[in-house]
Amino acid sequence: MVDKPTPDATRRSEKSRRAIYAAALALVGEVGYPKTTVEAIAARAGVGKQTIYRWWSSKADVLLEAFLDLAGQTARAAGQEPDAAVPDTGDLAADLKAVLRATVDELLDPRFDVPARALAAEGVVNEQLGREVVSGLLEPQLQLYVARLRSAQAAGAVRADVDPRIALELFVSPLAQRWLQRTGPISYDYTDTLVEYALYGIAPR
Repeated sequence: MVDKPTPDATRRSEKSRRAIYAAALALVGEVGYPKTTVEAIAARAGVGKQTIYRWWSSKADVLLEAFLDLAGQTARAAGQEPDAAVPDTGDLAADLKAVLRATVDELLDPRFDVPARALAAEGVVNEQLGREVVSGLLEPQLQLYVARLRSAQAAGAVRADVDPRIALELFVSPLAQRWLQRTGPISYDYTDTLVEYALYGIAPR
């Protein structure tokens, strides 16, 4: 009698988890956040609703984790580590331009763009979700810029009296606004220019 191999529960769970991520992101992009339900995610992923509730407490938790996973996949595809610090080569302008170019790639990726817009739109009217998006997705990324700007301050490349958390908005916020409101194309040239303007101003040198 041939022994049957024992099922690998870890592998099965990972397959289900990835199916749930994909289902959540697809649904929120197709029908919007309000109409995306745990039941719909479960049906799309081919799992039981109880499987989702075993791992997450709400659809918001599923989506936030799915976005973090997607960001990680995008970073690894570009040869970077997820949540890696902003590079510190000693050239602040070059380092910021490199990271913002990677951000442009992410924003132009349809896998990210469609569900991200749906989640961002809902975050405007859903205060609780908006707070969770900021604390779980946005702020950890912004703190990487804060760390790099503080390093630049220590090296004398940024004035000591500058608040890094405010300063980063000079190049991050315009990109986010242009992407969200579609007021113009986003490109490497655009983000490179934002860095130039943020670091060197617009007055004659």
